[in-house]
Amino acid sequence: MIRSILFSESGESQEIPFEQLETALVKEKVFLWVDIIAEAEEVCRPLLQDVFKFHPLSIDDALQESHVPKIDEWDTYLYMVLRTVKMENQDTLEIATPELDIFLGANYLVTYHDEPIAAVDKIWKLSHQDNRYWSKGAGYLLYHIADEVVSNTMLVTDELDLQIDQIEDEIFVTPQAGTLERIFSVKRIVLRLRRSLLHQREVFNKLSRGDFDLLQEPYRIYFRDVYDHMVRLQEINESSRELVSGALDTYLSVVNNRMNEVMKTLTVFTALFMPLSFLTGFFGMNFFQAAIPLEIWTGRLVFGLMLTSIILIPAGMYLWMRRRAWM
Repeated sequence: MIRSILFSESGESQEIPFEQLETALVKEKVFLWVDIIAEAEEVCRPLLQDVFKFHPLSIDDALQESHVPKIDEWDTYLYMVLRTVKMENQDTLEIATPELDIFLGANYLVTYHDEPIAAVDKIWKLSHQDNRYWSKGAGYLLYHIADEVVSNTMLVTDELDLQIDQIEDEIFVTPQAGTLERIFSVKRIVLRLRRSLLHQREVFNKLSRGDFDLLQEPYRIYFRDVYDHMVRLQEINESSRELVSGALDTYLSVVNNRMNEVMKTLTVFTALFMPLSFLTGFFGMNFFQAAIPLEIWTGRLVFGLMLTSIILIPAGMYLWMRRRAWM
């Protein structure tokens, strides 16, 4: 799908058909936003190459390859790659980081993505309702898209913080086998975000410094705000990474302590029954019939003595272990 909207200095905006893009691009005092969503390459390539005159290398980057966030400056436009973040499955803790390719010129903005992106859809809708989103040109519209991308990423990091808090509570209450799986799921997401945020922060750092002629003052202050948010996001991500590592260490410690308690209990029971096994085994041997008359050995007195020993010996050993603080 290809959708396009034409903005004019008079404060008006209107969607235009695909066939009128080349004519609208050369109009004065207007700028154009073209959003391409999961369109076939044979449709996109002529549009990008023949209408907008983009370099074939930047077109190949957008249509055929996946990249980490980056920004390249060409003769008359900027090409940048951003990574958006969304939570695909909250139960299994799965995220997706679809790629957003952006071409920014003096009087146009072209966005390309292989699937719908919430940040782009939101700004597209708001730009129809409020001209403040595009009143300062294509660079200002790009700022709103970038800011929305960062805001959506912040929502995912907040959800990860909540998951980490739940994991920490679960570790100390009822750690289960599934707890370890959740820890590794969160850790995998945090590391994946870290790789994306590191490069994306550098993109906004370049934009905030005014390294490009297309985005000089007054755009620098807006992208500096986005860069500050990216710095905060990366700090939160690093904090989450440390918390996940700490939660993993705590989980292993709790499991080991519980295992030690189980082994301690089993050892105590084994020690208590060891004398009983000795007594029953020793006095169950047949040579006593030759040394002691059978009527004495099978009498009530011996039975009472054995029964008393079986009861008193474990009880005495239990009290002795308690006194030595072994239990």
